[in-house]
Amino acid sequence: MQTLVECVPNFSEGRDKSKVDALVEAMKLAGVYLLDREMDSDHNRCVIT
Repeated sequence: MQTLVECVPNFSEGRDKSKVDALVEAMKLAGVYLLDREMDSDHNRCVIT
């Protein structure tokens, strides 16, 4: 049986898409799957699942 670990980091950056893109690029590792990312410019945050 494989173990699934879910990580949902919350970053204090929701306005600069290039910074969020850089975060997503840094997460590209073997066995890691990006399910969703949501930017919230009103609250200046980003959640990556």
